[in-house]
Amino acid sequence: MIIGPILGIIVIFAGFALRRAFSWPDRPNIDSLLNLAGLGIAIGGALTVVMTLFLGMFFYAEPGYKYHVRTITGQEKMVSDTGYNLYLFGRYNAWKNAMSVQASASGSGQVFAESESINMSANLAPKSLVFLDQVDALVSATSRFELPSDEESFLRLARQYRTPENLLRTELVPAFEETLGATAALMSAEDYFQGGKTEFNNEFQRQMEGGIYLVRRIEQQVRIEGSRPGSANAALGTDQEEFGEDSKTVFVVKKLLDETGQPRRKAQSFAKFGISVTSARVTDVNPNQKFKDRMALRQQAAADRAIAREQRIQEEEQKLLAVARGEREVAERQAAAKVIQIEKTTDAETQKQLAITAAEREREAARIAKEQSEILLEKARIDAQAVQVAADAEAYAKEKILEADNALAQKLEAEVEIQRLWAAAFARRQVPTYVFGASGEGGAPTGSDDEAQRLFQILTLQAAERLDYERGIKPTTPAE
Repeated sequence: MIIGPILGIIVIFAGFALRRAFSWPDRPNIDSLLNLAGLGIAIGGALTVVMTLFLGMFFYAEPGYKYHVRTITGQEKMVSDTGYNLYLFGRYNAWKNAMSVQASASGSGQVFAESESINMSANLAPKSLVFLDQVDALVSATSRFELPSDEESFLRLARQYRTPENLLRTELVPAFEETLGATAALMSAEDYFQGGKTEFNNEFQRQMEGGIYLVRRIEQQVRIEGSRPGSANAALGTDQEEFGEDSKTVFVVKKLLDETGQPRRKAQSFAKFGISVTSARVTDVNPNQKFKDRMALRQQAAADRAIAREQRIQEEEQKLLAVARGEREVAERQAAAKVIQIEKTTDAETQKQLAITAAEREREAARIAKEQSEILLEKARIDAQAVQVAADAEAYAKEKILEADNALAQKLEAEVEIQRLWAAAFARRQVPTYVFGASGEGGAPTGSDDEAQRLFQILTLQAAERLDYERGIKPTTPAE
């Protein structure tokens, strides 16, 4: 840094010396060119001095980084502001705010802590791990570490590891690999592929953040539920012998607990420098081929069991369907018979009710007819009594009338009628134009009108005698 300004000062003096060393009085053009050249060299030297001084005193801080700065005076500080910052001819190196460690199929094992073109600070190859059931697998995972933001912790970290590459190689990558191995030792490969992926990821992140669990591997004998029958023996019938043992050996990892009941841990070394884990996840687990073949056989066996189970369920459903169909047919027949029975019972009840209703109606009609007859009889009796009373009254009235005038009006009416009949008969009599005869007694000729009149008078008297009434008017007697 100091060599640059010194060289600039030398260039300035060289320019001024060039202007004074050469003089061409007889050639003014050449003299002017030399003067201009010396002036340009001096200006270039001055610019060189300025640029080297500026670059030796200031540097540009990129975003997303924090810088460990050591000045020429021995001052040490952390710079996290973006832009130009003073480092006064000292030294500085950049540290990413967050570093990522990844193990993937595309990893080459290289570490580029300060290169902005690299996505991962450490891009490793997949890690070979051994699960609890002694199954080895290639595991891809990633973790992201955030560096401390306070100056004291950062300076202590920078003094301890000096460069980000050293931090990655000696602390972060080993912690990443150790935690992966410890997590794989907590679970068997079968458990992982039978639904334990989420638990495996959670355990990995918890151990990266809080430390590795202290565990103890224990061998246990577990009783197998459900005995396995041996090969078929016709002599034994349904009582077949059991095949093999009824227990198996399993390995169980138990976490060691402290006095408070919490798991004991081995703390992560990077945590004491203020480095925190922002994310940790397992992205892929690729077991060995033997395990894959075994899992394929187990999957096929599970598929066969599932198919057999479905077939058994189907047969049971068919059986239940047949039973249900039979019960349905019986129910339908019972329902049909019950419907017929109900119809017949309903019809019989209807006929009975109709008969009862008809009998009630006839009985009611008879009762009504009887009542009507009684009413008519009573009415007839009353009418007869009324007629009798009327007849008695009329007879009484007639009797009184007859007693009063001796039935003079009737007698007169009868006599008038008699006279009318005689007059009509007399008018219709056949009288010849000429009557020849001798004179009768009294000098009247036979067959004359006088003779006819006398005949009518005689007949009238006879009728009056038959009517038994007197033509004379009786004198009225005073009422008593």
